[in-house]
Amino acid sequence: MDLSSLGKAIVIVGAVLVLAGGLIWLLGRTGLPLGRLPGDLHIQREGVSCYVPIVSMIVVSLLLTLILNIVIRLLNR
Repeated sequence: MDLSSLGKAIVIVGAVLVLAGGLIWLLGRTGLPLGRLPGDLHIQREGVSCYVPIVSMIVVSLLLTLILNIVIRLLNR
């Protein structure tokens, strides 16, 4: 792999990350309950707070898997 193709790959990955970040930012402003779903753990003790969004991570993972599978199938035609 030469540096030119590596550079293109890095730019494409960066563009995808920017689009994903923008989409997540916009979804956060819509009021979707991601991060506050039943099953997301939030533990507060004296001076310590721990938050583990288990169900939210599963939902996001399923959505991304579905989207990526659709994109890959469309590109392989």
